[in-house]
Amino acid sequence: MLRTTWIALVLGFWSSLYLIDAFLKSNRYIGQRYAEFQVQNGLQVSVAQLRWYTTCLNRCFIRLGQCKPRILTAWFTLGAWFGVLLMFVGVVLLTLTLVKSVSQEEGEPAVLTPVMPGVNLPVSELGYFFPVLLVSGIWHELGHAIAAVREQVRVNGFGIFLMVVYPGAFVDLHTDHLKAVSAARQLRIYCAGIWHNFVLVLFAIAVLLTLPYLLSPVYVTGAGVVITNVVKNSPVSGRRGLAVGYHVTSINGCPVTVPEDWRRCLGAVVFYPPYGHCMTVGKVQQLNTNVALYKGAGGQVECCRNDSVSELCFRYEMGTEMDKPQREYACLEARPITELARCHKASDCHQARKTACLHPSLDNSSRLIRVLHNTGPPMLYVGDPYLFGYSGK
Repeated sequence: MLRTTWIALVLGFWSSLYLIDAFLKSNRYIGQRYAEFQVQNGLQVSVAQLRWYTTCLNRCFIRLGQCKPRILTAWFTLGAWFGVLLMFVGVVLLTLTLVKSVSQEEGEPAVLTPVMPGVNLPVSELGYFFPVLLVSGIWHELGHAIAAVREQVRVNGFGIFLMVVYPGAFVDLHTDHLKAVSAARQLRIYCAGIWHNFVLVLFAIAVLLTLPYLLSPVYVTGAGVVITNVVKNSPVSGRRGLAVGYHVTSINGCPVTVPEDWRRCLGAVVFYPPYGHCMTVGKVQQLNTNVALYKGAGGQVECCRNDSVSELCFRYEMGTEMDKPQREYACLEARPITELARCHKASDCHQARKTACLHPSLDNSSRLIRVLHNTGPPMLYVGDPYLFGYSGK
């Protein structure tokens, strides 16, 4: 969706909400009841802002603030020292940002970069960004509220707001009580929010690092890679192709267990000579349905009909290397052939004298790729391996 479309939707939402609120308040039939409803539920609508305020959590804050007083005092004292230290770090970072912004050369990264949704934060990640912002805001204000109770400052209430697109939270403290306490106690209250945010970051990092181990009992590892994206209308999409959620376990016989194996196996398809498959000469001649040889679009020799979707032209050599072997072509069903033993030349097969090594007759940029997955029979792909790698991830 275009950035201008998002801006139009946001402006349309807030304009509609403000007009509806103004209409309901001015309505002589329901205006008074609507105003009473807002007061009772702590709702307030203003220009580009929606707020909810409640006193229902005050008892909860008091209970939390009175629990383990010595531990909480030490906890918020540590937070105050952290806040003072972070203040000096912030001054240094802001100074460096100012200096770099004045003398910054083109292309040089800045020290601090503000997060701007739709600019340097992809729109697809807003579904994660705003809920995380709200949770961190609530956790931040919870720190202020508990610290205030611990320092004998009354908490009047707690609220959540939405300003334009940014969600947040706030805590309402008694101003006179706050001014009456000492500077050290005020510092513990002021620094409690950023201290709680820092602890939340440490907790999130710990969860991120331990998540693979925590979830390992309910997930299977080392059993293939999962397809996460398939380009629409690409050569690998469709009924017999790949789909999101498929577990790929092998590419042309190369085991795939981790994402690095996917790239390594595709690299082997591109840079190593393609292999063939062993089949007895008698069987080849029996199953052969070739037509008159002709040149394909890429200069390769073709021996199958143009309308055939399951057959592929294979080449093989008859005779020994000493007798200048003659190249032959056969049109065969591709899927059964790819299930046979692999080879690079006829001598690699068990019965070398009676067996041919069948190679797909393709142009230099094309390969026959056989992909094993957990849903249905293997997928066969004939074409450019680079396009295969681009079409599915």
